[in-house]
Amino acid sequence: MGRRVVVVGNGMVGARFCDEVRRRDPDGRRVRLTVLGAERWPAYNRVLLSTVLAGGLAARAIGLYPGGWAARRRIDLRTGVAAVAIDRAARVVHTDDGGLEPYDELVLATGSRAHLPPLDGIEKDGVTAFRDLADCERILSLARPGTRFAVLGGGLLGCEAARGLAGRGARVTLLHRGTHLMERQIDPGAGQVLAASLRRLGVDARLGVRATAWEPGAGIRTDGGLVAADALVVATGVRAETALAADAGIAVDHGVVVDDRLATSDDRVHAVGDCAQHAGAVAGVVQPGWEQAAVLADLLTGSDPAARYRGTRGVTRLKARDIDLAAFGDPALLTDPASDSATPAPEVIRFSDPAGGRYAALAFAGEQVVAGAVVGLPDAAASMIQFFDGGIPIAPGDRLALLLGRALPGAVETADPGRLPHAAVVCRCNTVTKGALVAAWRGGATDPAALARATRATTGCGSCGDAVRGICTWLAEADPRTEEAA
Repeated sequence: MGRRVVVVGNGMVGARFCDEVRRRDPDGRRVRLTVLGAERWPAYNRVLLSTVLAGGLAARAIGLYPGGWAARRRIDLRTGVAAVAIDRAARVVHTDDGGLEPYDELVLATGSRAHLPPLDGIEKDGVTAFRDLADCERILSLARPGTRFAVLGGGLLGCEAARGLAGRGARVTLLHRGTHLMERQIDPGAGQVLAASLRRLGVDARLGVRATAWEPGAGIRTDGGLVAADALVVATGVRAETALAADAGIAVDHGVVVDDRLATSDDRVHAVGDCAQHAGAVAGVVQPGWEQAAVLADLLTGSDPAARYRGTRGVTRLKARDIDLAAFGDPALLTDPASDSATPAPEVIRFSDPAGGRYAALAFAGEQVVAGAVVGLPDAAASMIQFFDGGIPIAPGDRLALLLGRALPGAVETADPGRLPHAAVVCRCNTVTKGALVAAWRGGATDPAALARATRATTGCGSCGDAVRGICTWLAEADPRTEEAA
């Protein structure tokens, strides 16, 4: 009999871990998998909730795996069952239905929960967070043309929710305490252009505003007066779900602390995804969790005992119709000089066209791209991300070309796929290269859906969809077997 591995959490990362295990151990001889999922739905793509809210996808379209997948993969999946306690001495998980689940190895994939600020009246009618499918359904039940929504929080989710609701004809006011939107990912210049773009699309974006109370039937009280609203969407950040681990005496900080093996302070307990705290992981994006899932699957199946998670170079993309925004690296590098006088400040170049909704800022340390924020310039974003991802050096004379999206032959989203290097990453969420797509095509995956099944490209945030379709079209028209790897 194989190891008994219990996974707490059936979200994007927990489900991906199970899939990675079964890719390595298809018959279940090495690992017996049991999954406890508190939500009643099978695993779905939480990243695409904003697309559902905007009307771009139906809720049923964001499921990660088809019906019956778990049974066919020999996974004991329990939806609607929450873990309530861990007995580390007995190696048993207690569930809310009174059950006991023994384990040899325990994987915490509990994710994160919405942070609700200390706002008077936040527990009253008309208020919902924006974190899971149930939240999305509640918001959609209220989203009618003319409905007045206040969205509290101008981070990534808040901006996506505001744009999605405005696209449905709602009257939307976006309230943000900071001086510019998405300050965790972008610099002030990009934030100003983003705010102007949202306003042109019907969102009343108000910055530097502090909310004090929600008054059902009236609206939200702020330090600048009452903002009339029928409903309030709260998108003020998330907190890692650490209570289960903390109650069991496992070391936690902002998250469940893990090492490069994804092990916690108890070697039999592991953590992956949003609930895990690793020095090299980027918060708020799915790619680190999926990379961690693959590493842990290597370790627990014995496929690669030397596997280690060393960190992720994160890229953030805003999923809002008619706004193309990408950011990577530390936004402070785009504005602040280095605090250590022995370290030269990064060189920053900018392009700004607020009226056209376009902006780009790029920071260099020597010949390396170390940070960037791009709005309304998809070609430039594609080139910048390729240089950032691959650590590709760029000479000073090529920097203008990079800003214009012309420095790297075959920028992913729009350029000729035939000129795109084989090593170029097309799908960041799943680290799928052009070469992997070509190989899958040669193996019989000859349409976008088949390529997605074979490589997982497009199954994360979905922003690489146009690139994958473009490569698919190019492959159909060309003979890639004669192509030399770039």
